[in-house]
Amino acid sequence: MPVIRFNKPNTTNQLNLSKPGKYRVELTQEGIEVNINGVFQAKNKDQLEVEIIIVHQAKRTTSHTNLRGIVDNQAFLSLLGTIVVESSAKLTNAFLTEKILLLSEKSKAVAVPNLEISTDEVKCSHAATISTLSEDQLFYIQSRGLNQKAAKKMLIDGFLSLA
Repeated sequence: MPVIRFNKPNTTNQLNLSKPGKYRVELTQEGIEVNINGVFQAKNKDQLEVEIIIVHQAKRTTSHTNLRGIVDNQAFLSLLGTIVVESSAKLTNAFLTEKILLLSEKSKAVAVPNLEISTDEVKCSHAATISTLSEDQLFYIQSRGLNQKAAKKMLIDGFLSLA
């Protein structure tokens, strides 16, 4: 598992992920902030797994993790995210979001966010959703003159652009 270490105090960092795999992100010094965005697309018969562990090792660290996935055909996507707050990391602020959009009745997905908190005085939360394209949104866009294919593309692009 690759380890990505942020160790310059009081900095704001950006990390973009696009390949499946296992990642460990460590915030090792006080005041580090990291914004993690991941966009993953599974199609045909792909079996993609993404696991990310964000480890807060110092006080006053912040992480915002936003993972998005698109699953089509008979593909499968697994998003597993864990925020770890060690005992030395008081005043941590961390949020993890995992959102997956299913484009086929045969596509499958799993989204599992976790928290492991070993201290107090922290603000940590997580959220996960797995959904399909909204028929109401498709109808609305199509009523404005776009065909179904263009309407789906617009909704998918909008979903991914929020990552």
